[in-house]
Amino acid sequence: MQHETNHLGQPVGLALPDWQPPSRPPRHTLEGSYCRLEPLDSERHAEALFAANGLDDEGRNWTYLPYGPFVKLAAYRAWVAQVCGDRDPLFFAIVEQATGLAAGVASYLRINPASGSIEVGHINYSPLLQRTRAATEAMYLMMEQAFALGYRRYEWKCNALNVASREAALRLGFSYEGLFRQATVVKGRNRDTTWYAAIDQEWPALQAAFLQWLDPANFDDRGRQRVSLSALTGPLLRQRG
Repeated sequence: MQHETNHLGQPVGLALPDWQPPSRPPRHTLEGSYCRLEPLDSERHAEALFAANGLDDEGRNWTYLPYGPFVKLAAYRAWVAQVCGDRDPLFFAIVEQATGLAAGVASYLRINPASGSIEVGHINYSPLLQRTRAATEAMYLMMEQAFALGYRRYEWKCNALNVASREAALRLGFSYEGLFRQATVVKGRNRDTTWYAAIDQEWPALQAAFLQWLDPANFDDRGRQRVSLSALTGPLLRQRG
């Protein structure tokens, strides 16, 4: 860890004389090639999201989320209406460019401009979105905006038992930072939380990896990737876990 030494010979953190706290993420649409992220809206998105989530007939997507599953459209619409106006978490609907339909959600949360820290979470990809280029591009667009705004630290946290989320964090270039034991209680059960993060110094190399993976030339005529994103981001990770 880099540091300086003060006049007493004690190690202190590096000075940041030119750094200014970033602005909060704006409530606007992020456009990509495969998807766009629209500020979540109950009237525009709830029905399509409810239908897409319904394809997960076992309800696997809801296991590690602190809410859901929603059996009725009215209940899901009410939940969307409740959260869509918040500044933190700031929710987005992930809309596939090919269909124009919302197929997942994600949010910024724990937005702390004073320290330059922001988290991505509340990620819920319906079966329509899972394992698609749009799914990865959505995460890229949110990370790109966060660092462009001037955030120094971009976090990913998840239930320590959520193996799929932990693997996704590493694939997307988040380095493992540790385990918080008994961090909270979710749906009446203990939750240990794993922490991952990417920092601004790592972003140029991570951005290059994302752009190489998202390039249409990285996919053959059957849509199969030539180089995996994990192969591109793996060497950039500071720690796995």
